[in-house]
Amino acid sequence: MTSAIKAKISEDMKTAMRSHEKDRLGTIRLILAALKQREVDERITLSDEQIIAILDKMIKQRRESIAQYEMGHRADLAAKEKEEISVIMQYLPTQLSMEEIDRLIQEAISETGASSPKEMGKVIGLLKPKLQGRADMTIVSNKVKETLSTQA
Repeated sequence: MTSAIKAKISEDMKTAMRSHEKDRLGTIRLILAALKQREVDERITLSDEQIIAILDKMIKQRRESIAQYEMGHRADLAAKEKEEISVIMQYLPTQLSMEEIDRLIQEAISETGASSPKEMGKVIGLLKPKLQGRADMTIVSNKVKETLSTQA
């Protein structure tokens, strides 16, 4: 059984090939290679949740690269990474708004009973499965830390 996300990525690859979208095709091939690598390494068929986690990691890597390229004054390379992010984002679930993220953070804090930044791990552990691929976990982490710091 193949996942819905993987099927869409494969279909989009064929479309990009037909329409000669070189950059888009390159990014889609990178995605498929990362998925295939994980499947071969672990001898598994990836679920949609696992694919989302891999895509999320790819976006995180590109955001880190963008920061490095911008510090090195390489706007051309940063722009390429941003384009790759926009392609990868198409395969992730709809991103949550800041209000939705704030609400989920408050619920997680209530549920765990966390009251200080030292208990941040409990809150993040509860939030990660709900937010994987739907929010930038760096932003979420900073929000949780900020919220717990003001409550302490």
